Amino acid sequence: MFKVALGLMSVGALFAAAPAIAHGMEIGNDLDRCSASAKGPAVLVDVRGFSAATGTVRVQSYPATKAAWLAKGQWLGRIDVPVRASNGEMRFCMPVPQPGKYGIAVRHDRDGNGKTDISRDGGGFSNNPSINIFNLGKPGVEKAAFYAGPGVTKITINLKYM
Repeated sequence: MFKVALGLMSVGALFAAAPAIAHGMEIGNDLDRCSASAKGPAVLVDVRGFSAATGTVRVQSYPATKAAWLAKGQWLGRIDVPVRASNGEMRFCMPVPQPGKYGIAVRHDRDGNGKTDISRDGGGFSNNPSINIFNLGKPGVEKAAFYAGPGVTKITINLKYM
């Protein structure tokens, strides 16, 4: 009986320690995860400034570390949806594994071809750092990092087009 109880305790501890979202997980945009009754941790992201209601938008969360920020395959969560911008705005709910420092990147693929066209597509980052041709539209993590608390953290990202 003691061995069974100990085994169940270990399994319970394993599940309790598991993050709410796995590394590299594609998710839907479920705004209920950021509702007033939601427990979090999650980030409610208001994206503003869509230049057109065409194509697709991708929202990705990253750990706020130099090694992971904007590195291929290092994102935590990804939402890919068609643009349905009302008044040039859309809202997203991005769950995060635990309270801590994160960065969010958004890309508006205006023609929906899955490729980044720097002359047509738009983008933005948490904290709205400036982007330009010299940093190839990729600010350092120290400029985009923010703290997501245990509940729902609200941020606004303003899209920019080159």
